[in-house]
Amino acid sequence: MFSLNSSHRFLLYQGNCDMRKSFDGLCGLVTSELRREVSSGEVFVFLNRGRTHIKLLHWENGGFVLYYKRLEQGTFHTPKKEQLSWADLVLMIEGIQVHKSRQLRRFHL
Repeated sequence: MFSLNSSHRFLLYQGNCDMRKSFDGLCGLVTSELRREVSSGEVFVFLNRGRTHIKLLHWENGGFVLYYKRLEQGTFHTPKKEQLSWADLVLMIEGIQVHKSRQLRRFHL
């Protein structure tokens, strides 16, 4: 079951990732290059050099979950920032590129 939502924090790995890496290899990138704790509950987003493959690594109770998508046509548009919002991630995965937008302020606790 896809259990990610807007309450999670999404971090984009800025380098190119070898998509042959699985749980242990991606965990190594998180700890050595991102300097983050892999079991923190954050979702780590990895893209390959061609921007045609995406992997999301996430710790849930009991173990890691790895989401993987390969595009048959086109590429993923990647934001320049390291931290992504849920909306950024959904737009990126769905292939929607917004050229001009303005996000209105909302109340946050």
